[in-house]
Amino acid sequence: MVGLRIKTVRRQRGLSQAQLAHPELSDSYVSLIESGKRTPTPAVLELLAQKLDCSLSYLVNGVTAEQMEDIELALGYARLALENGEASEARTRFAELLTDNNLTGLTKLRQDTEFGLALATEAIGDLDEAISILARLRTEETTPEREVELAIALCRVYRDSDRLTEAVAVGEQILGGPARPTWTDLLVELGATLLSAYMFRGDMLRARQFAAELLNAADMLGTPRSVVAACWNAAVVAQSTGHGEETLTFAERAMAVQSESGQPRNLARMRNAYGSMLLKARPAQAQAARDIMLRAAEELAQTSASTVDIARCRVELARAEIILGSPAQALAHVQAGQDVLPGKVRALGAEADLLISRAHGAMGNLEEAQGHARAVRDWLAPLPDSRRVAGTWYAAAETMEMLDDSDGAVEAYQRALACAGL
Repeated sequence: MVGLRIKTVRRQRGLSQAQLAHPELSDSYVSLIESGKRTPTPAVLELLAQKLDCSLSYLVNGVTAEQMEDIELALGYARLALENGEASEARTRFAELLTDNNLTGLTKLRQDTEFGLALATEAIGDLDEAISILARLRTEETTPEREVELAIALCRVYRDSDRLTEAVAVGEQILGGPARPTWTDLLVELGATLLSAYMFRGDMLRARQFAAELLNAADMLGTPRSVVAACWNAAVVAQSTGHGEETLTFAERAMAVQSESGQPRNLARMRNAYGSMLLKARPAQAQAARDIMLRAAEELAQTSASTVDIARCRVELARAEIILGSPAQALAHVQAGQDVLPGKVRALGAEADLLISRAHGAMGNLEEAQGHARAVRDWLAPLPDSRRVAGTWYAAAETMEMLDDSDGAVEAYQRALACAGL
């Protein structure tokens, strides 16, 4: 394409190959460049751009310097909108940029734009479309760093869609082979995302082993990014295996580092999860946990957090309000979460209906409570067996039992046992 552009501009200028070549180059060398049989060096390209009175950017990329600047500016605005939490605006900007014909030959910028579109699409809750974009990008040749970034995003979106087998496959494709690459910050983040998929799937032995690997990798790297990812996920594993105080120790270390150097979105997500951990490890501190999560909700609203993140925060806030004896406030939080929750996120949808049921039960609204408890079964029934699903079935069974729905409780207990492999 470079040779074709040189040929096109030369003809537009009314020059022969010999006239373009003289005196620095031979006309045969120019002929070889134009026919694609020789690749000009950067110095030769710069010389030809001067002789042809065109921009070097046009010869290399097929666009003028001004067009390149416009594209980079538009991409910057789209990224800024995403970082500021304006996910719909960001998605529109990324999509509009992809219609620019000048972007076609700019492979890296086009891939940057599609990746941004995938993240914005994830943020507004269209997980299936985000998966489609990310999976397509992974089939293209790209840089090693972008390959890992794509794997992190795709593993995360598969996990949030409750497609845990696919989430694990994406992570293990890079980290699970016999020739594992040397650890980097990005690879530790991919490992952390893979670890969460192991936990959601109920593979706790593998999760414990892998958490230790990530901690060792973070200690070796010594970077804030790797320490946050490894310590945070070690906290999640400790919580899942019933080690409450160990959970808080790891989480507080991660929070301290993240507060100094982390992105606002990740800090807000972490703050919400920390509040949830505190609530479970120390129920007597439910009010402090609620206040932490309220702050997280405010921060999430001002960042590029996904609708799944926002809904999860509201669900955890509802859990705190129920413990604190405020069922009406719990209802307000969980219903706000349901308003933004994507329909494909079934496990979280089940938790939301379960909390609504408990809130109505606490207020004496037996019929509404029983209806939402039954809705939990509709959310969970299509999901494959996993530790997380087993836990929600068990919680639903306890709730139905409290609501005098014996038949429903027996069925839910049986489903919980089946999910746990018992």
